[in-house]
Amino acid sequence: MKVVFGKYTQSGSLMASNQLHQFLVQFQGEKDATLHDAERIIEQIMHRRHHISRYTRHALTFDDFLQFLFSEDLNPSLKSRVHQDMTAPLSHYFIYTGHNSYLTGNQLSSDCSDIPIIKALQKGVRVIELDIWPNSSKDDVNVLHGRTLTTPVSLIKCLRSIKEYAFMASPYPVVITLEDHLTPDLQAKVAKMVTETFGDMLYIPETEHSDAFPSPEALQYRVILSTKPPKEYLDSTKSFKDKGKESSEDETWGREIPDLREELESCEKRISVCIEKNPDDDGDTSDYDIRKSQQLGQTEYKRLIAIQAKKRKGGLKESLKVNPAKVGRLSLSEQAFEKATISNGSDIVRFTQKNLLRVYPKGTRVNSSNYKPLLAWMHGAQMVAFNMQGYGRALWLMQGMFKSNGGCGYVRKPDFITGECNQIFDPRARLPVKTTLKVDVYMGDGWSLDFDKTHFDSYSPPDFYAKVGIAGVPADSMMKKTEIIDDNWTPVWDTEFWFPLTVPELALLRIEVHEYDRSEKDDFGGQNCLPVAELRSGIRTVPLFDRKGEKFKSVKLLMQFQFF
Repeated sequence: MKVVFGKYTQSGSLMASNQLHQFLVQFQGEKDATLHDAERIIEQIMHRRHHISRYTRHALTFDDFLQFLFSEDLNPSLKSRVHQDMTAPLSHYFIYTGHNSYLTGNQLSSDCSDIPIIKALQKGVRVIELDIWPNSSKDDVNVLHGRTLTTPVSLIKCLRSIKEYAFMASPYPVVITLEDHLTPDLQAKVAKMVTETFGDMLYIPETEHSDAFPSPEALQYRVILSTKPPKEYLDSTKSFKDKGKESSEDETWGREIPDLREELESCEKRISVCIEKNPDDDGDTSDYDIRKSQQLGQTEYKRLIAIQAKKRKGGLKESLKVNPAKVGRLSLSEQAFEKATISNGSDIVRFTQKNLLRVYPKGTRVNSSNYKPLLAWMHGAQMVAFNMQGYGRALWLMQGMFKSNGGCGYVRKPDFITGECNQIFDPRARLPVKTTLKVDVYMGDGWSLDFDKTHFDSYSPPDFYAKVGIAGVPADSMMKKTEIIDDNWTPVWDTEFWFPLTVPELALLRIEVHEYDRSEKDDFGGQNCLPVAELRSGIRTVPLFDRKGEKFKSVKLLMQFQFF
């Protein structure tokens, strides 16, 4: 840092505004920076560090310069604000997607609440999943993880919270995916709840089927409903033919209910024939009124579904066929998706060019853990559904991806995945290096402010080391680490790493800090995950986060990013 400071001050002790301007343009690569920008930065630093002298001195000492570099608001590591094209169809974007968004903890016995939904929306999540079931008296609708010990929360409470917090973090549309386990009368009740709660915020498509989805730009401040079209309720003890074919996992973990439209339409025709033959039969009037009411309620419910979920029939290849006149959404578990990428990888990429694909965690993740999202993104899956209440490296990657594009919850997929390059992307193909990222890890600070003096070691200052690497396509993925700096709350590593990248558009820079422990497992000191395509060149501050993705108040690294 002192070498850089000396270069732009001609070895002087103060950096004037014109010298800071040169640093911003030449070293940091901020070609649009003005002298006024430099003057504003100096004024801000003087205000923070020197409340009296700021009126007499308009230049930075080396310590002031270091303060500027460590300032997240003045010297961020990522591009700010929405800067990507938001006018393409929804299928051209990765969308920040939650799974079982109402759970406060594990998948078996935790409480259901609107609080996790609120927290997710505040962090920019754009897809909220609700499992809806009849309450115990069958006259209202609850949200809960079916066939588990989770305690329910009312649907209306969740809907009202979504309305209140939907657009606090982003103006772009919120999608509510419903796992519907309701009878027709309750579906009608849901339709009424939704329309009364959201009013004009609710996006209702003009036609039932469309050949393309609207764009995020066109859907700003709108709420969208996504589920399977409703089926007529059969008051019968007869078991559904397909029920026995469902896997025990799907049955236990709330798989979307089977689509029995053909069977139900046949039943509906038979009912209509009976009604036509006996229109004035007093004995049938009550049944007729009930069924008519159910049909009207279901018609309204169906009208509100802007993104229809597809039924899975005829095998995976059949499900992945693209209908040029009709777009929709398909859901696959992480296991089914992984198998599909082996046998039908190109079909998946082609499908996601027009349609939405949702991938969700397998049922055995009872502790609300998550899977690695990169495979899904490489194949164009837009809705990679995650347990946002969980933690771990997979969730860090998800949080890192959606730091892109100003954190608005929508990230434009690369053209080679959307099909605009007239090709089907193969993630397994060996590709040439497109760019090389050079990362310099200079130093870290702030642990002494955010942690107790004995948190890492009872008798001496901590021994920190940093791990830096890439998560991306297999050819780009790697992890490296610095040396251990002994007994220092403000470690200086001054280490450089080089990362050749074949698909930088899908690369995430992984950063972790640990405290070396000779006798036990190393202690966690913070993490961050940054989208490579969004990195700002130059020396930047990198804030660190805890295991759950909450930002530490003071802990930061100073790093330099360069592309070659």
